[in-house]
Amino acid sequence: MPTNRREFVQLSVLAAGAAGLAAAHTTKAAAEAAAKPLEILVLGGTGLIGPPMVEYALARGHKLTLFNRGKTNSHLFPEVERITGDRNDDISALEKAVADGRRWDVVIDNTASIPRWVSESAGLLAGAADLYLYTSSISAYADSSIPGADETAAVGRISAEDEAGVLTTKDITGENYGPLKARCEEETRKAFPDRAVVVRPGLIVGPGDYSDRFSYWPIRIFRGGEVMAPGNPDDPVQFIDCRDLGEWYIRLVENKAVGTYNGTGPRSPMSIAGMLHGIRAAVDNEISFTWVEADFLEKHEVQPWMEMTVWVPPVGEYAGFSASSIRRALDAGLTFRPLADTAKTTMDYWNSLPEERRAKPKAGLSAEKEKQVLAAWHARGEAAEESGS
Repeated sequence: MPTNRREFVQLSVLAAGAAGLAAAHTTKAAAEAAAKPLEILVLGGTGLIGPPMVEYALARGHKLTLFNRGKTNSHLFPEVERITGDRNDDISALEKAVADGRRWDVVIDNTASIPRWVSESAGLLAGAADLYLYTSSISAYADSSIPGADETAAVGRISAEDEAGVLTTKDITGENYGPLKARCEEETRKAFPDRAVVVRPGLIVGPGDYSDRFSYWPIRIFRGGEVMAPGNPDDPVQFIDCRDLGEWYIRLVENKAVGTYNGTGPRSPMSIAGMLHGIRAAVDNEISFTWVEADFLEKHEVQPWMEMTVWVPPVGEYAGFSASSIRRALDAGLTFRPLADTAKTTMDYWNSLPEERRAKPKAGLSAEKEKQVLAAWHARGEAAEESGS
């Protein structure tokens, strides 16, 4: 179990890095035409939230340009204009486009975790676009111990010296990830004062999630049998389907909804029990849940988040981690599809992956370890009964 916030965020960063390589599994977005078609430049656009966002934008009649390296899911959207480059060391093609007079109504930045990337791209595009949406992270907050914290909560800070040492994504750690995201936000607002949209997503789930953080639960529940469930059934969880997030981005920029938003869900507070039983409702097999206390899981070295995924014990510095306020996002039109849809589509995506990939999940508890911990938990209960008789 992570012993502090730094270790916990480190696990999140490692998983997020894998998610950035996600193979896309998308469905045709059903959408009405927007009142006014927009020219949208997407920095990224082919991993996780990108494909459903691009599909939805196209379905609403917008014209898109994608700027990326052309390495992740390069087969997607052959009809969409592409500018090829690398934000770490070569944005010359984008510079040329701007120099040649290219202009966009909106820039959507899905990829930056290094402030230099944002200062360069947002600085370049400040005179070539009207609005800039930056994808930050819930991890930008300095303190995760306060349930119900909103967008006014303090964000993490990083010294200029430490920031200068982050040259590529390989230099991002659990300790500096959140503060770097906060600095990226600053660079966005600096280049686009009064024209910036900042979204701080929580755990992003659904089809295309290469990290397997949420996927573990549909996979495990679809397998059936005795399922080990973590902690207290009332412990809170928060997550958002990549399709809900990506489609909301487009509505935000259509409405020029400048400001900062916590981009997570669901609409109403959800417990880990609510999530597991919601996924359970999408399957037809024999299942039972055995709830194992957090202290027992820690004793048996079962990690929250990376083994018992989505869940973190809501105590101490994590007391508010899965209880962020999303009131501003709801007021700005964030909507959510049913959990059963997310679970089923996640399984469809998982089953579409090659067998060798499915043999090595990126997160979740192994079947063998689950069996061992459950056996120890039951033995504990039996010993207690014998001592009391």
